[in-house]
Amino acid sequence: MISFKKLVSIFVVLSLFMVLSVNVYSVQKESSAASTKASRLININTASAVQLTKLPRIGEKISQRIIDFRKNNGKFKKSADLMKVKGIGEKIFEKLRKLITV
Repeated sequence: MISFKKLVSIFVVLSLFMVLSVNVYSVQKESSAASTKASRLININTASAVQLTKLPRIGEKISQRIIDFRKNNGKFKKSADLMKVKGIGEKIFEKLRKLITV
C-alpha cells in the first residue's frame, strides 16, 4: 500500500510537471503567433499589385502608384515613406502601419 508521504510526493511532482508543461506550451503558442503575424505582413518593396490590393483602402490605382513609385525612386527605406505615394496620407497610412513592412 502507498504511504501518504509517497502519495503527496507523486502529487507534487505531477503538479510541477503540469505547471511546466503549460508554461512551455504558452511560450510556444506566443512564438508561433508572432511568426504567423510576421509572415502575414506585406512587404511594400516586393509586393505585387494583387498583394497590395489586399490592404485596406488600397485599390488597383493606388497599388499601381506604389509600384511606379518603387520603379522611379527605388525601395522604400521605411514604412512611413509610403505616404510619399499620391493618394496615401496619414489616415490611410495609420490603417496600414501594422500590416506592412519594408
